[in-house]
Amino acid sequence: MKAAFPGLAMEPGRMNDWLGNGGHVHVYPTSEEEIAALLKYAHERGKSVSVQGNGSKRGFGGLKESFDILLSLSKYTGIVEHTVGDMTVTVKAGTPFYELQAFLREHRQQVSLDPALPRLSTVGGVIASNDSGPKRLGYGSARDVVLGLRVVYPDGTVIRTGGKVVKNVAGYDMNKLFIGSMGTIGVITEITFKLRPLPKFESLVLVSFQDHHTEELRSFAVEQLDSMLEPTAFELLNPSLAERLIGRRQPTLAISFEDVESAVVYQEQKLTRAVPKTAHVTVLRNEELARFWNQLYSMVPNGLEAPSPTAEIEAALKIGVKNMDVLQVLEDCSAVADRHRLTAYAHGGVGHGLCHTVLKGAAGDVQAAIQELRNAVGKLKGYVIVKHIPLSLRRNINVWGETPDTFFLLEGIKTKIDPRRVLNDKRYIGGI
Repeated sequence: MKAAFPGLAMEPGRMNDWLGNGGHVHVYPTSEEEIAALLKYAHERGKSVSVQGNGSKRGFGGLKESFDILLSLSKYTGIVEHTVGDMTVTVKAGTPFYELQAFLREHRQQVSLDPALPRLSTVGGVIASNDSGPKRLGYGSARDVVLGLRVVYPDGTVIRTGGKVVKNVAGYDMNKLFIGSMGTIGVITEITFKLRPLPKFESLVLVSFQDHHTEELRSFAVEQLDSMLEPTAFELLNPSLAERLIGRRQPTLAISFEDVESAVVYQEQKLTRAVPKTAHVTVLRNEELARFWNQLYSMVPNGLEAPSPTAEIEAALKIGVKNMDVLQVLEDCSAVADRHRLTAYAHGGVGHGLCHTVLKGAAGDVQAAIQELRNAVGKLKGYVIVKHIPLSLRRNINVWGETPDTFFLLEGIKTKIDPRRVLNDKRYIGGI
């Protein structure tokens, strides 16, 4: 292979990787042409390819320890085009998400997404996994902010989906085919985002409730969600997570506001006046607010850390339910963790219904807890996806859960675009 690509950076891969999704050879292309040539080479010779950005999501999906080639986009970085007036930016997929936001901050703009591990995650990884955080309530998801993509198909063909302008409505929205597909049908090389201005002022109101005051919490949350308030995030933290972040071991609502200062202060005051007398209120701004979000986004495990032999197993779960069922899910997470002697850090969006949970403990207890949570969430007609767990447990747990009724469509798309299963084989739903 080195003879075929003499100018391409390569190194031997690590074997017996505890997270899997590795490669016998690691390659680091610096251009789209190199990516296309490499995929064409793999397609023609029947080689398998694992695709990654920086590697922080290597524990997310996949049943293979090693592929023939690990294609890393970590050296394929940089801003391609930034149109300040149109509020759009095109960026190479290997660019760290934090670096993109730092560049845009100089122009008082941002990509309105708040993924986990922003300093480690690449832009392409965020889009390929459809990652988002608590501010999804006000920001939306990746599908709401991506205008266009450049993608290299498994046979080396380069295509473009969407466009570079906001008003682009012609034809089927092909962007949605690749967002969240975990790199199984194409390598995303460039992403064009629509931007939004940075908020002029921000605050975070933390409302901590007494234990077992669930109905009081529920009534307060429903009342505020039905009010004229416009929070960017309306997130519930379980007691363990609240204790770690703010030092109070109580169920806590984290309600974020972003706007001009007068509007934020007005909403803060309106909210705090409605807080029950038994609850405790804290308002964070400036450095304290930034520290809170940074800690929350850094809580999840990542694929760059190798555990010690005696380390606890960590599993990261994404749970989707109806928005107010978040209260029940977080109670279930804490109860299941107690039964299995685990630590559980959990939070969920009371406005959108997505929960994120980190479980820490012995492997058998983690596996049993995941099954219990799936049973409980199933009764709520929700779903549980395991976003990070060691390969040895992924082989025992169906990390994607039950195969959806639309699976035949996903399988048909994979077969049509990647009939030789070159890209990220068995990384997605149903072993796609």
